[in-house]
Amino acid sequence: MGKRPLVRRRGRGGNQFRASFTGKVGARAIYPRFKLGDQLEGRVIDLVHERGRDAPLSKIRFGDGSVSFVPAVLGTKVGSMVQFGLKSDITDGNVISVQNIPDGTVVCNIEKHYGDGGAIVKSAGTNATIFSHGDEGVTVKLPSGKFTTLNPKNRAMIGTLAGGGASERPFMSAGGKWRKFRSKGKKYPIVRGVAQAAYVHPHGGGRHQHVGQSSTVSRDAPPGAKVGSIAARKTGRARIKERR
Repeated sequence: MGKRPLVRRRGRGGNQFRASFTGKVGARAIYPRFKLGDQLEGRVIDLVHERGRDAPLSKIRFGDGSVSFVPAVLGTKVGSMVQFGLKSDITDGNVISVQNIPDGTVVCNIEKHYGDGGAIVKSAGTNATIFSHGDEGVTVKLPSGKFTTLNPKNRAMIGTLAGGGASERPFMSAGGKWRKFRSKGKKYPIVRGVAQAAYVHPHGGGRHQHVGQSSTVSRDAPPGAKVGSIAARKTGRARIKERR
C-alpha cells in the first residue's frame, strides 16, 4: 500500500512537527495594549535572546509594574526609556501612530491592523520608510520595495531592528542547522523524492534517480500524489527567442 509522503504526514500536525517551546520567552513580542490617547513610558531592564528569532527583544517595565517584550532597535541599551503614545518624541525605540510620524522617517515593527501589536517589518536588520500622508491613509515603503497604505492609527517603532546580519553567518555543522530549523518548526534535512524508495514517495524507485513521469500535477490531485510542480503554468528555464 505504500507510505504516506512526509509532506502529507507533517500536514496532519502534532507535537512531532511543531516548533519547540524550549528557549522561548513565553510571551508574544508585541506592543502592550493601551488606548490611542494614553501616554506610557517604560524602562528597558534587559535585552533577551529568544530561540528561533534573530532580532533581540527588549524587556520593558512600566510604572504600574507590568512587563512587555518588544523587538529592540539599533542603539537600545539596558536603562533606556521607551515612550508609547501620540506625544512621543521621534527618537529610536519610541512607538507612535504612523499619522504623527513625518515623511522619510525610518520605522519598523509596524501594525498591519490597529491593535495587533506589530505584525510586519519584524525581521532582524530590516526597516521601512514613511513615504507619504494622504486622505486614504499613510503610505509606507516596505523593505521589499513595495508600497502599502495603512490606517493612520496603526503604530510603528522608530528606527531599524537590531540583529542584522545574523542570518548571513554560515552554519558550521549540520546539527546547528537542524536546531535552527527545529526552533521554527521547519523540516531539515530535506531529502529529494527521487532519492527515496518507490513506496515512500511518488518520484522514488527505479534503477536511476529520475522521476519517470510528469512532475507537474493538478491542483486537485489526491494528497498522496500532490508532489512536484503543483498546477504549474510552465516549467523549465525560460528561453528568450532570438529575433531575426
